[in-house]
Amino acid sequence: MPGRSLLLSAALAVAAAVPVLGAGPAAAAPRPDLGRQTLPAGDGWASAGTGTTGGAAAPAANVRVVTDRAGLAAALASPGPRIIYVKGVVDVDRTCADFATGGYTLAGYLAAYDPAVWGRDTEPSGPLEDARAASAAAQTKYIKLKVPSGTTIVGLPGATIRGVNLHVDKADNVIIRNIRFEDAADCFPQWDPTDGAEGNWNSLYDNISVTGSTHVWIDHNTFSDGDNPDSAQPVYFGRPYQVHDGQADITAGSDFVTVSWNKFTDHDKTMLIGSTNNPATDRGKLSVTVHHNEFYNNLQRLPRVRFGKVHVYNNYYQVPDAGPFEYALGVGVESQIYAENNYFRLSRGVDPADLLYNWGGTTLTAKGNLLRVGGRETPLDLVAAYNAKNDPDLGSDAGWTPTLHTTVDPAATVRREVSRHAGAGEIH
Repeated sequence: MPGRSLLLSAALAVAAAVPVLGAGPAAAAPRPDLGRQTLPAGDGWASAGTGTTGGAAAPAANVRVVTDRAGLAAALASPGPRIIYVKGVVDVDRTCADFATGGYTLAGYLAAYDPAVWGRDTEPSGPLEDARAASAAAQTKYIKLKVPSGTTIVGLPGATIRGVNLHVDKADNVIIRNIRFEDAADCFPQWDPTDGAEGNWNSLYDNISVTGSTHVWIDHNTFSDGDNPDSAQPVYFGRPYQVHDGQADITAGSDFVTVSWNKFTDHDKTMLIGSTNNPATDRGKLSVTVHHNEFYNNLQRLPRVRFGKVHVYNNYYQVPDAGPFEYALGVGVESQIYAENNYFRLSRGVDPADLLYNWGGTTLTAKGNLLRVGGRETPLDLVAAYNAKNDPDLGSDAGWTPTLHTTVDPAATVRREVSRHAGAGEIH
């Protein structure tokens, strides 16, 4: 992990010059100054080519401390390169009722599109769907904040971003670190009776969305649904009312991304790499490294991959409940996952064969992974476990060998190291 980039005296000098948006005069930059740290050479795909430095070269005039959503939005729109320090809780500060328009109510929507009334053959249309879409557009305008090129966003101790979708869109060279992300909930999920055999509720927002962007480092953050988990949502039309999408999704031709030392907890659709089966945008891209992350009680997409060469190593997976769990690694169309020295701690009811799910892929390289059930650790051949239960078989050679990575630790040490050092507040 990166060391301190500045001496304490230098950090204090920077703090004295930091302009403040949405904060009082007592706001201060962090010690050590994480805003000036850059991705180390060789640390995953984000270190390829020019590497990832974010806003580390920002002049003092482009450094901000923010304490609310307005301050964060203003800082993101300010000249770059830029360093943005998040202090305290940055909340969306509005309720769903503030975004509702056109006569939308959930009760009205449910009455209009109940399958007993609307049927299951066509997607909703008409006044209530138009009102839902207009309400969703109002929410999107307020909570989706674009992150431009040459940006570092870093949390001061205890920093939280709640109810906001950070959107890294068509940008290059972005760093997001040391922040607790909570509850980017969609107030207006759309019912689609044609999605799957029984229909589904679909929501819009991720905590972090990376679309069409390059050289992005997402490091030492903690992701959760806060006090609004999907598990507590009602069931409508026989399907869970899904109000969250991804926690960190990487799509739309993005490339050269490292996701490291984060905690992803208590969530359904966690990390999507590649959002469609159309090769026109994504083939030859979506090069992503996922290392030293903790996944606790996540149900799927850890990650789910299409097209990309994705190195998944030294992650700590914990599946305490077999009931809602779906899969860990999703093997999608033309995906090339290299899963190495990960640690899977499963409850007794979880079948190791269910750690993989075939979404149209053909192969995956898996080596050095370790399984713990109860108190017993055993080597885990992910592909062999999957193939013993499923047809057709997956091949065991993804066709490439990663070269851009930090030291690949023995799987036996991953549980201890990741549980101690992953997540916000754990950069040392």
